[in-house]
Amino acid sequence: MARIAGVNLPDQKRVDIGLTYIFGIGRSNVVQVLETAKVEASKKVKDLTEEEIGRLQKALDQFRVEGDLRQFISQNIRRLEDIGSYRGLRHRRGLPVRGQRTRSNSRTRKGKRKTVGTVRKEIVTKVGSK
Repeated sequence: MARIAGVNLPDQKRVDIGLTYIFGIGRSNVVQVLETAKVEASKKVKDLTEEEIGRLQKALDQFRVEGDLRQFISQNIRRLEDIGSYRGLRHRRGLPVRGQRTRSNSRTRKGKRKTVGTVRKEIVTKVGSK
């Protein structure tokens, strides 16, 4: 199992697919990394030599990946919140940031619905009589 940028790549996958397991490396970045490292995309991860793994790691140094990228993203969000921008307020409130409607959708960001029920007559009369 090859370990690149702190991530164990799956042995049975092709190199071009395996590299996408690294946070911050997508399909378009994989092409650049493989060209720089001079590694075949169709090769399986288990067939990589130590030299090829080293070249891949060196090629990935030009990208911001894994922990550095996560930290960079969280700093950007914190900056938006600190300056009080609209996007920062949406992040702070846990609502959709990119202009999506919230009246009928956005359950992922807003969370599970909490139904507000009606007050029963018995409770209203007890409270009202005191």
